[in-house]
Amino acid sequence: MIRRFAGSAKCILFLGLLFPVLTYAKQEIVIYSARIESLIKPLFDDYSKKTGITIKFITAEAGPLLQRLQAEGSNTPADLLITVDAGNLWQAKQQGLLQPIDSKVLQENVPAHLRDPENYWFGLSVRARTVAYSTQRVKPSDLSTYQALAGPQWKGKLCLRTSKKVYNQSLVAMLIAEIGEAEAEKVVRGWVANLAAPVFSSDVQVLEAIAAGQCDIGLVNSYYFGRLLREKPALPVALFWPNQATSGVHVNVSGAGMTRYAKHPAAAKSLLEWLSSGEAQAIFASSNLEYPVNPRVPADASVAAWGTFKQNTHNLSQAGQLQAVAIRLMDRAGYH
Repeated sequence: MIRRFAGSAKCILFLGLLFPVLTYAKQEIVIYSARIESLIKPLFDDYSKKTGITIKFITAEAGPLLQRLQAEGSNTPADLLITVDAGNLWQAKQQGLLQPIDSKVLQENVPAHLRDPENYWFGLSVRARTVAYSTQRVKPSDLSTYQALAGPQWKGKLCLRTSKKVYNQSLVAMLIAEIGEAEAEKVVRGWVANLAAPVFSSDVQVLEAIAAGQCDIGLVNSYYFGRLLREKPALPVALFWPNQATSGVHVNVSGAGMTRYAKHPAAAKSLLEWLSSGEAQAIFASSNLEYPVNPRVPADASVAAWGTFKQNTHNLSQAGQLQAVAIRLMDRAGYH
């Protein structure tokens, strides 16, 4: 009996050494994603081919995904949350839905201002919220800063997207972080006073209004410009990079964090590290005409053609911390 048990123990030990390799190869990662399927599926398919790890994902808006994670609690199948805007990532952290990730790879690949200071989330791609202008009616030399768009020379010439969208909430939040609430409110009131039309529901509508002559300038995410330019190469609109002599262009991210109750933390961490690598970054950024978050990876040629710019390096966690303040400010200023 003793000899037979010893032989069995050796067999169990051998299988124990082999089993982790087999289970890892067959392992499954579940992702909740606010990025649409066409942007993320090619990346996931590529990673699965390289590792043998199956990736399952559910796509929805950021709000419903956060609500789902809250409702599921420790029973959630999700290992990673991918969403847009640092404000949403900050909310996920505040709601206790994420856990910190100790990774030298991520810290090396993702600049400090584009990740959570405590490593609960990391940016994966960068978008600039910048000035779009009519190439027919505006000269680049006429433009300078976000604050200057509140000046009297732009009376009846500015178009904006609704303040209900998190992109503008984060822009104003970062403006508050930079110049203070009182000064930021003066700027936003000036923007409202300069509106050429009621606020639009999308950035594309802002760009189309500029092209049509309804207004001369607007604020948009850079990738919306890229998408429209692909459809309309003769679009009489260009991008301007404001605040280059001061704080730099407001940037934001799409990013990810590991869920608090991830069932496969090691595999989730490895996937996130790979998404920050040069190979994945080139695909991830170019597919949506964004900028790589990894500074060692060059932008897609069509994106690089828009020119280089200095980024605002205030940590993007402030977009979440000051979000509620920004919303109240915009409401007071009549920006709806």
